[in-house]
Amino acid sequence: MRFFNKLMTYFDAVLLGILQGLTEFLPVSSSGHLVLAQAILGVKQPGVSFEVLAHLGTLLAVFIYFRPQIALLVRSVFEGNMKEERAIIGYLIIGTIPAGLAGLLFKDFFEQAFSNPAMTSLMLFVTGLILLSTRFYRRGGKRVGILSAIIMGIGQAVAILPGISRSGTTIAAGMASGVEPSRAAEFSFLLAIPAILGAMVLKGNELLNIESSLIGQYLVGMVFSFLLGLVAVHLVLAVVKRGKLDYFAYYCFAAAGVGLYLFM
Repeated sequence: MRFFNKLMTYFDAVLLGILQGLTEFLPVSSSGHLVLAQAILGVKQPGVSFEVLAHLGTLLAVFIYFRPQIALLVRSVFEGNMKEERAIIGYLIIGTIPAGLAGLLFKDFFEQAFSNPAMTSLMLFVTGLILLSTRFYRRGGKRVGILSAIIMGIGQAVAILPGISRSGTTIAAGMASGVEPSRAAEFSFLLAIPAILGAMVLKGNELLNIESSLIGQYLVGMVFSFLLGLVAVHLVLAVVKRGKLDYFAYYCFAAAGVGLYLFM
């Protein structure tokens, strides 16, 4: 397929922002969809700045949707009797470590992956397999603990690769370790907060040096990512509660097939 390598337009930014917002929480890999969509649109994308800002939009959606839980976590820092909430903060820190280490140690590898739509398509197929595997899990009733936080954190580290769904992999990892699905989903979304903030710190210089001609487009994409993210978080939580996560596997297989056809 031939690429035009054009600068991002406002139309591209709106389309990609909508795509990011819808797919960040749905277990179908938002980063994978952004890589494939940018390749199909022929958008010139220096680095991963747009991905980081688009993820910031969905991060804001997490803050809005989970504001009561986040407020409790913040209060627990100052109130010693809120042991359960303080434990969750500890688990979030533990779960963030694998992705942090992976991002630092394999930074160049991950960045190159964002410019490889064929590899991204293969990873979408892997995501489909991960989601399909949840069909065979026994529904657990546990809360998140140290072990499940580590397992979900490893899943998040693997999901740095475009095409591997962060939400799908972490929720599946939580379910595999016996965590009740809705609790696994909530922890997965909260786990996105330090991961995205960490990516912004690592990409701070790049974000400060965005081409002036692209700032408007990037901000528009972030806004649409936020708005559609609010819609998607409601949808995915409803799907997880019904235990139908594997339904998204077939979509991932189809998207992987299209990507491989176009880019192999």
